[in-house]
Amino acid sequence: MAVRVSKADFEEKVLKEALPVLVDFYSDSCVACKKLAPVLGNAEDDYEDKIKVYKVNTNFDVELAEQYEVQSNPTLILFKDGQEKDRKVGALKQADLNSWIEEQI
Repeated sequence: MAVRVSKADFEEKVLKEALPVLVDFYSDSCVACKKLAPVLGNAEDDYEDKIKVYKVNTNFDVELAEQYEVQSNPTLILFKDGQEKDRKVGALKQADLNSWIEEQI
Protein backbone atom coordinates (compact mmCIF):
# COMPACT_ATOMS: atom_id res chain seq x y z
CA MET A 1 0.00 0.00 0.00
CA ALA A 2 1.41 3.36 -1.05
CA VAL A 3 2.50 5.63 1.78
CA ARG A 4 1.02 9.10 2.03
CA VAL A 5 3.41 12.02 1.73
CA SER A 6 2.80 15.68 2.50
CA LYS A 7 4.52 18.97 1.79
CA ALA A 8 6.77 18.33 4.80
CA ASP A 9 8.40 15.22 3.35
CA PHE A 10 7.65 15.55 -0.39
CA GLU A 11 11.05 16.92 -1.33
CA GLU A 12 12.94 14.23 0.58
CA LYS A 13 10.81 11.24 -0.49
CA VAL A 14 9.93 12.28 -4.04
CA LEU A 15 12.26 14.90 -5.47
CA LYS A 16 15.50 13.56 -3.95
CA GLU A 17 14.74 9.86 -4.54
CA ALA A 18 17.19 8.06 -6.84
CA LEU A 19 14.48 5.77 -8.25
CA PRO A 20 11.58 7.05 -10.34
CA VAL A 21 8.62 7.98 -8.13
CA LEU A 22 4.94 7.59 -8.99
CA VAL A 23 2.73 9.98 -7.02
CA ASP A 24 -1.03 9.49 -6.85
CA PHE A 25 -2.84 12.77 -6.18
CA TYR A 26 -6.18 11.61 -4.79
CA SER A 27 -9.05 12.45 -2.44
CA ASP A 28 -10.93 10.18 -0.06
CA SER A 29 -14.30 11.00 -1.64
CA CYS A 30 -13.17 10.17 -5.20
CA VAL A 31 -14.72 6.94 -6.56
CA ALA A 32 -12.16 6.62 -9.36
CA CYS A 33 -9.37 7.02 -6.77
CA LYS A 34 -10.79 4.11 -4.78
CA LYS A 35 -10.89 1.97 -7.93
CA LEU A 36 -7.28 2.89 -8.69
CA ALA A 37 -5.95 2.02 -5.21
CA PRO A 38 -5.63 -1.77 -5.70
CA VAL A 39 -4.21 -1.24 -9.21
CA LEU A 40 -1.51 1.00 -7.71
CA GLY A 41 -0.87 -1.57 -5.00
CA ASN A 42 -0.27 -4.26 -7.61
CA ALA A 43 2.06 -1.97 -9.57
CA GLU A 44 3.93 -1.18 -6.38
CA ASP A 45 4.48 -4.92 -5.86
CA ASP A 46 5.35 -5.56 -9.53
CA TYR A 47 7.95 -2.77 -9.64
CA GLU A 48 9.16 -2.98 -6.04
CA ASP A 49 12.85 -2.43 -6.85
CA LYS A 50 12.28 -0.10 -9.82
CA ILE A 51 9.95 2.66 -8.57
CA LYS A 52 8.59 4.17 -5.38
CA VAL A 53 4.86 4.85 -5.06
CA TYR A 54 3.41 7.58 -2.83
CA LYS A 55 0.03 9.23 -2.38
CA VAL A 56 -0.85 12.90 -1.84
CA ASN A 57 -4.30 13.70 -0.48
CA THR A 58 -5.40 16.81 -2.36
CA ASN A 59 -7.84 17.78 0.40
CA PHE A 60 -5.06 18.07 2.97
CA ASP A 61 -2.14 19.04 0.75
CA VAL A 62 -3.76 21.74 -1.36
CA GLU A 63 -0.46 23.55 -1.81
CA LEU A 64 1.17 20.52 -3.48
CA ALA A 65 -1.89 19.99 -5.68
CA GLU A 66 -1.72 23.62 -6.77
CA GLN A 67 2.05 23.53 -7.27
CA TYR A 68 1.72 20.57 -9.64
CA GLU A 69 -1.47 21.95 -11.23
CA VAL A 70 -3.61 18.95 -10.36
CA GLN A 71 -7.02 19.68 -11.85
CA SER A 72 -8.83 16.42 -11.07
CA ASN A 73 -8.49 13.26 -9.03
CA PRO A 74 -6.88 10.88 -9.50
CA THR A 75 -3.83 12.36 -11.18
CA LEU A 76 -0.72 10.22 -11.42
CA ILE A 77 2.57 12.03 -11.84
CA LEU A 78 5.80 10.18 -12.48
CA PHE A 79 8.91 11.94 -11.24
CA LYS A 80 12.43 11.07 -12.33
CA ASP A 81 15.56 12.85 -11.09
CA GLY A 82 13.39 15.32 -9.17
CA GLN A 83 11.43 16.42 -12.23
CA GLU A 84 7.99 15.59 -13.53
CA LYS A 85 8.46 13.20 -16.44
CA ASP A 86 4.84 12.40 -17.33
CA ARG A 87 1.30 12.33 -15.94
CA LYS A 88 -1.97 10.49 -16.38
CA VAL A 89 -5.40 11.64 -15.25
CA GLY A 90 -8.14 9.24 -14.24
CA ALA A 91 -8.26 5.64 -13.13
CA LEU A 92 -6.22 3.21 -15.20
CA LYS A 93 -6.56 -0.52 -15.70
CA GLN A 94 -3.64 -2.65 -14.52
CA ALA A 95 -2.29 -3.36 -18.02
CA ASP A 96 -2.45 0.33 -18.95
CA LEU A 97 -0.72 1.44 -15.76
CA ASN A 98 2.02 -1.18 -16.09
CA SER A 99 2.56 -0.30 -19.76
CA TRP A 100 2.85 3.39 -18.89
CA ILE A 101 5.32 2.66 -16.07
CA GLU A 102 7.42 0.52 -18.42
CA GLU A 103 7.56 3.38 -20.95
CA GLN A 104 8.66 5.84 -18.28
CA ILE A 105 11.31 3.85 -16.44
